[in-house]
Amino acid sequence: MNNRQKPTRWWAELLLLGLLYGAYSGGRLLARGDVQLAVDHGLAVLRAEDLLGIAFERPLNRLFSHHAPLGVPADFVYASLHYLVTPAVLVWLYRRRPAHYRTARTWLVSSTLLGLVGFALMPTCPPRLLDAAHGFTDTMAQYSAYGWWGAEASAPRGFGGLTNQYAAMPSLHVGWALWCGILMWRHGRHPLLRAFGIAYPAATVLVVMGTANHYFLDAVAGAAVMGLGYAVARGLSARTDARADAGDDADDDAPATDLGAASPAAGPAAPPAGFRGTTPIVSGGWDTSARELLPAQRPAPEDDSAAAAR
Repeated sequence: MNNRQKPTRWWAELLLLGLLYGAYSGGRLLARGDVQLAVDHGLAVLRAEDLLGIAFERPLNRLFSHHAPLGVPADFVYASLHYLVTPAVLVWLYRRRPAHYRTARTWLVSSTLLGLVGFALMPTCPPRLLDAAHGFTDTMAQYSAYGWWGAEASAPRGFGGLTNQYAAMPSLHVGWALWCGILMWRHGRHPLLRAFGIAYPAATVLVVMGTANHYFLDAVAGAAVMGLGYAVARGLSARTDARADAGDDADDDAPATDLGAASPAAGPAAPPAGFRGTTPIVSGGWDTSARELLPAQRPAPEDDSAAAAR
């Protein structure tokens, strides 16, 4: 497989990622639909979890809402790391692991676009916006005095209208954290970096459930989206390598130019004494000196007897 890649330009990558974030934000807004439909989807997810016995978000939310030393840091993690760690990992890959950057970036982009499709097809009310009878507390609202966010998800106060609060399925908080964790584990060399690669996605799963922003099945869907995005990225990478290999094979199969052929302007060059083969011609008939020839092209040494006869 051809591993050569064209160098990436930082400004082009920055533009691409800016467009990705714009699509992420805009897609969440476009996904706004009927509130009742989103509530129905949220309740359906919750009923499925109750049936399977995997509604882990309930006890976690009670723990975070009853203990501020757990709930407040969790809200800070939810409101900030999603937007800090992901670009930091991208920059780290770009500068320190450039051979892996392009595939990783394509993985992130394709997974995010798949997540936006999920937002559009299945608008879902998060647990925190369900009726209080279902037993959930919105910790972002409960602890809003401790941070920059208000009562509308993780947006700064006054900017809640720019977010779609019914885009819970799948959880891209979990998906992006899983992406970061896998890359830090696979390509990190320092033990602390690799340990953070394990802890970060695990902590994100706990945080999104404990703050009542996502159901457990949202986290599962976020991981599934990342798996599909990885398959897409691998497929695109394989196709790119196949085209590059085909181009290399075409170059190898091209007919070799007879370097000793006659030049239209200067005619054939005379071979040096004792030279076996054709004489390379460079740049319009200028002869190649013996020192510039490959060892196999250099003139054969004269016999001592022939030299003595002269």
